[in-house]
Amino acid sequence: MTQQGDNWWDKLYDESAPDTAPTVSGDTLDDHFATTPRAPRRDDPPPLPPAPPPAPHAPLAPHPTPPEPPTAPPPPEAPPAVTPPAAAPSAPPVAPPPPAPPAPPAASAPPVVPAATTRPESPAPPTPPVTSAPSEPPARRPASDGGAPWEAPVGAGPRTFAAAPPAAPPVAVETPTVQVPLPEEPAPDGDLTVQVPVPRPRTGFVGSRPPTYEAEPTALPVARPGELGELVADTVLDGARYGTCTLRAASVRGDSARYRGEPRRDALLTARFGHDDTALVLVAVAAGSRAAEDAHLAAADACHWIAEAVGRSHARLSEDIRSGRRGDLKSGLHRLTDRTYGKLRARAVERGVAPDEYSATLRCLLVPADPECRTRVFFGIGGGGLFRLRDGSWQDLEPLLPEPAAVTGAPVVGFGSPPAEEDRLTMDLGITTAPPLIEDPVPPPAEPFRFRASVARAGDTLLLASPGLADPMRGEPALAHELAARWAGAEPPGLAAFLADTQLRVTGYADDRTGVAVWEA
Repeated sequence: MTQQGDNWWDKLYDESAPDTAPTVSGDTLDDHFATTPRAPRRDDPPPLPPAPPPAPHAPLAPHPTPPEPPTAPPPPEAPPAVTPPAAAPSAPPVAPPPPAPPAPPAASAPPVVPAATTRPESPAPPTPPVTSAPSEPPARRPASDGGAPWEAPVGAGPRTFAAAPPAAPPVAVETPTVQVPLPEEPAPDGDLTVQVPVPRPRTGFVGSRPPTYEAEPTALPVARPGELGELVADTVLDGARYGTCTLRAASVRGDSARYRGEPRRDALLTARFGHDDTALVLVAVAAGSRAAEDAHLAAADACHWIAEAVGRSHARLSEDIRSGRRGDLKSGLHRLTDRTYGKLRARAVERGVAPDEYSATLRCLLVPADPECRTRVFFGIGGGGLFRLRDGSWQDLEPLLPEPAAVTGAPVVGFGSPPAEEDRLTMDLGITTAPPLIEDPVPPPAEPFRFRASVARAGDTLLLASPGLADPMRGEPALAHELAARWAGAEPPGLAAFLADTQLRVTGYADDRTGVAVWEA
């Protein structure tokens, strides 16, 4: 071989000269040859001393032995599609070191065997490159190292909110707290709990001093095994919304009855008859006598019987209300009320008690469901109250009745009436006549029937009250002022708030309380 050929040969295969072919940084055949141990062959020199074993769970990616260089310079070709090894780091190549991908800290690299400095004596046949996947997935990188793009950053994902720790038993009525979810955003260390105060229904008392009795129930009424159906709950609460009005109704046992273990003598019944705009809502309130033993049963019977009578005639009553037939309404409701009290007297005879011992006051309110009709009809017999809150002031709508001592009708002869002509002649002759003999006192007149129909205005609040609520409304101005302040808002109170309002206690008034309020939109 000539000198020129030797120079060409040295330049081509001199290992100190860099490769002139185009390469891909970190992913060429020479790089794999320099960083991967060769498979042993028969004509290889003795192996080097064994290196320490790799760390456990380190994936090993064996590569085949590359072929010997050909006698002529190989043409440049595209680099093979090789999956970058996940566990083995790249060793510094012969050429200037290209940037290598970071290696995971958990996997340990196999020992690097440097390329042979001399060509092997007998070249092996070329073997195509083979890419082998690691047997185990690569270890996850910590977030501080930059992490792989598929790894979620710290703090990402759905957040969980811990429940609020149990609060200590409250000493007085305070404002509780509730948890409100926060908008999704990166959370700092620890969970977040936001506490928002929620006002609790206000109870208490009005006046100069608190009442003597406790504010909560103390003793239960006596129960009999065969008469469990006659038990009465301590409190009844109801409500609805029809047309332009919102209804709230509550009946609460009085403080004295709670202390003595007596049943609630007030009865409350709410019912709807019919459908759509022709429906009619009835609220009946009855109060039994405190002196009667079965007063709570008489009150319940009065509410049930008047509701049955109204339910059978609800279509005609609804039509009369929407048409404004006041006279027909008054006469018809008067007749239904008399029938109810007739049944009460018959039940008293069945129980072997006097009619006045098995009776109750009865007050009812009719509200049509038609939003175009704002006529509200009140009727009943006995004491109680009918009030209207308009423009922040209470108005007493109780129908006026004559005083019991008022003189009505013609006077009885001999008791203040002018003497007749024949009597004058008899007296002039000196002949006296004995006055009429009255053996028994004249019985008091029967309770008059009460009726009132009024047209509501937007913003009005109508209150129908039993005697236990009507008496403090008239006798304690502070109670009327407090209820006016609470109910003057644009929205009617909820059931719990309305119950708290009706339980505002007043010194000297410890009877059962029943109230029905209608808010006009």
